[in-house]
Amino acid sequence: MSIALVTGSTRGLGLATATALAEAGHTVIITGRDAEAVRTTCAAARSAGLVIEGITLDVVEPESVATLTAQIQDRYGALDILVNNAGILPEATDPVPHEFASVEMFRRTFETNVFGVVAVTEALLPLLRSSDAGRIVNVSSTMGSLADQGDPESPWFSMLLPAYQTSKAALNSITVELGKRLSATPVVVTSVCPGWVQTDLAPGNHENAPLTAAAAAEVVVTAALAPAGASSGTFVDAAGPVRW
Repeated sequence: MSIALVTGSTRGLGLATATALAEAGHTVIITGRDAEAVRTTCAAARSAGLVIEGITLDVVEPESVATLTAQIQDRYGALDILVNNAGILPEATDPVPHEFASVEMFRRTFETNVFGVVAVTEALLPLLRSSDAGRIVNVSSTMGSLADQGDPESPWFSMLLPAYQTSKAALNSITVELGKRLSATPVVVTSVCPGWVQTDLAPGNHENAPLTAAAAAEVVVTAALAPAGASSGTFVDAAGPVRW
């Protein structure tokens, strides 16, 4: 039985991913900044017969990341799957007009979407390295594809969310670098675009996005359960490889 951890998993895509992994027979650790949300989410999952544990985690707080790591080490002594799902899009609700972008929006976005991923991954890598089939899944977006950003035929060409899009491009670069660093190990690293999902990430998603969280989680779970010998350092969505 594998031990999986999903960041930002008390709702939306993260919760759907955690639920699917638990339904597949894995022990899943859900995390979130709100301790009460973690508690109630775990209680609901357990009442449905799922093996789900909860740990409060703020990916931007070093002490919180250190506490998480120590708790996993003490409780399980191992980690097989890390899904870096926690992410924010504050530009979507920024009321202030900008010539191009807000430095503050960049700071906030990168703190969670990039630095938080690096902090959690760095802290948990020793546990993942000890797994016979470690898997790291970075939840990215085609909106971070440089090829799509520059392609007039892309549906994302007209989008201008520079902090968010740049953060996902940086996350993709992290995936490449991690894949190289871990090339001599069984750990497989994948960037995944789940698609446009009905979540709280941005206003209008619930009304306009075509994918339910459960449907979008399928590609994340597929990457998390990639078989031995799977390619590492790749970027995929439900249809296959995504252009960098």
